[in-house]
Amino acid sequence: MCGIVGIFARSNVNQTIFDALTVLQHRGQDAAGMVTCEGDRFFMRKDNGLVNEVFRTRHMKRLMGNMGIGHVRYPTAGSSSSAEAQPFYVNSPYGIALAHNGNLTNAEALADDIFRADLRHINTTSDSEVLLNVFAHELQRLGKLTPTAVDMFKAVEEVHKRCQGGYAVVAMITGYGVLAFRDPYGIRPLVYGKRVVDGKVEYMVASESVALDTSGFERVRDLVPGEALYIDNEGQLFLQQCATQQTLAPCLFEYVYLARPDSIIENISVHSSRMLMGVKLADKIKKERPDHDIDVVIPIPDTSRTAALEMAHALGVTFREGFIKNRYIGRTFIMPGQTLRKKSVRQKLNPIASEFKDKVVMLVDDSIVRGTTSKQIVQMARDAGARKVYFASAAPEVRFPNVYGIDMPSATELVAHGRSAEDVGNYIGCDWMLYQDLDDLKACITELNSDIKEFDTCVFDGKYVTGSVNAEYLQKLESKRNDDAKTMADSDSDAEEDASADLHTRIN
Repeated sequence: MCGIVGIFARSNVNQTIFDALTVLQHRGQDAAGMVTCEGDRFFMRKDNGLVNEVFRTRHMKRLMGNMGIGHVRYPTAGSSSSAEAQPFYVNSPYGIALAHNGNLTNAEALADDIFRADLRHINTTSDSEVLLNVFAHELQRLGKLTPTAVDMFKAVEEVHKRCQGGYAVVAMITGYGVLAFRDPYGIRPLVYGKRVVDGKVEYMVASESVALDTSGFERVRDLVPGEALYIDNEGQLFLQQCATQQTLAPCLFEYVYLARPDSIIENISVHSSRMLMGVKLADKIKKERPDHDIDVVIPIPDTSRTAALEMAHALGVTFREGFIKNRYIGRTFIMPGQTLRKKSVRQKLNPIASEFKDKVVMLVDDSIVRGTTSKQIVQMARDAGARKVYFASAAPEVRFPNVYGIDMPSATELVAHGRSAEDVGNYIGCDWMLYQDLDDLKACITELNSDIKEFDTCVFDGKYVTGSVNAEYLQKLESKRNDDAKTMADSDSDAEEDASADLHTRIN
């Protein structure tokens, strides 16, 4: 899960990219980066940290140009080294910068192929750098002194043939234009829009429509699976399908948790889909426990608020805000280590005791991943005086790892892996555990857009839509994603950065 943005304008784009990345900050809190282009020169700034920490006034002054791309990142393999911050850059051919949201499932094989056959060097462990070099090699093979839109699309076509997994990409070619494309399954979101300034059209492409809204761009549409968009340095827009086969199968978890509620993905309001999730949960409660004794429905802020409100309304039960959230603590789902996650929950949420005392409480969350946060929240509710604590998840059981760009834990660290709903309820300490049914979750989307026939549901049912994921790959992923591996990776990363800082001190 990362956030990307690309812009072609008629004046400096640094502030617009900054603003777009700020509203996409929920998609990654680990690092941020921006590359702009003025004439035939690139200007880059990237580092670990939040957007407003990475870009200071002195950096913004140097980021000149009317074209640019940006990225907010969270690590997909546990590493938080600043060397992995995006965008990445290669100087051959032309000079290309690229940022990417997603994950290539054949990155290791590609990296070896790039070294042995394409004679290119990969400097990091990031699959985004692999993807950049694949694209650069395919563009270079065309041998054009001045590349055209046709050349860009031909190179993307070859990328689709070589790369497997989920990916949404923005790239910039020095002095030529901005390029964006989406994988043939449309797993990760990508939308474009336009605005008119002084009679001239400007374009933006981004992970979510909210980035367009806040900068005054009118949303046009999502890029379809396999499609590429190119804006040349004259401001001409070109669109072309670059995949020989394509199937729309968007990630269901975008609607459950990842996306902002004010975004529109595949012509679906994320907010509206979450309202339906609450209605479907209420219907399940009526079916399973028509004589339920719920006194109050309380959301676990912020993502579950919409579903909880609609559940309460459909049940005819009181809705209350029972937890106060500290706005200065990041999203615990994307924190790198289990120790840090455990510590942050009590810093992040504090209960309002009067909303719990002597009541039967239904807590609602968007999903349950490890169960660590849920367990602590249930205990908070009990400590605040709740008579009974029920727990509902707007998503089905998360039992399998995601391989398309969401850094979920290894399968053995997922609380629902190999457990029933009752087992999970016992683990987190609630009196009744309720999960959304997968078919109901799909219906929350298809009822709003009947054109969508398939989804990426891998975290719920272990079915990987690209068909390229095998047991060996999942075993390797398991070894990279467990907490011990992440702790080691973070330690190595800290050591590398300390050594780098020491070297910098000695040089200066």
